Amino acid sequence: MARRLEPAYAGVPRVNLMPRSETDRREREALGRKWMWGVLGAILVACMIIAAAFGLTWVANERLAAEQAQTNQLVTELVGLSDVSGALASQRELTQFRAQAMGSDFAWAPVIGAVTSALPGGTTLTGFDVTSGGNPVTGSDPKTAVGLVGTFTVNSATPLDMASTVRAVRGASGVMAADGMAVTASNVVVGQYQYELSVTFNQTIYSGQYDTKVAK
Repeated sequence: MARRLEPAYAGVPRVNLMPRSETDRREREALGRKWMWGVLGAILVACMIIAAAFGLTWVANERLAAEQAQTNQLVTELVGLSDVSGALASQRELTQFRAQAMGSDFAWAPVIGAVTSALPGGTTLTGFDVTSGGNPVTGSDPKTAVGLVGTFTVNSATPLDMASTVRAVRGASGVMAADGMAVTASNVVVGQYQYELSVTFNQTIYSGQYDTKVAK
């Protein structure tokens, strides 16, 4: 069966009658609008950045002002406490001075008692001449540090065994060393003997009452 061919129509013909100059003008205007919006967007972003910077600066200034106000308040409080600080500093200085001046403080009764308790019966302690040692040294052993050096005078109606007497004195509490120095006739009581004992005490005799390192 034969097919009938129908003619094809191309449609309504169109002709661009707009001049080239007008087309270029419209393109330039479109490009100009794009650039204008781009510039406006950039200006808007810049304004936002500047506003954010101003905002951060304002917050920082407010914080700085608050910190300065707190600092001024603390300085005012410290000025009010200056008298207390001065009194505490003076107290510390006086405490240190007292610790240095009284570092070798000791009680006489135990020292005299240590010597007399080691003497044999019938003897009398008639005098002494002693010199206090230095202040305690931090970290040193008080049993090996010299605390008191002196000479003790003893009277006896009978001759004494100086060797045994010296050994007894050396064994007394706080005694570091002892020795017999001289034997003479007593000037106090006729017919009695006078003995001189050299005795060195260690620093265990110190009271430590004014030592600032010792908790009271």
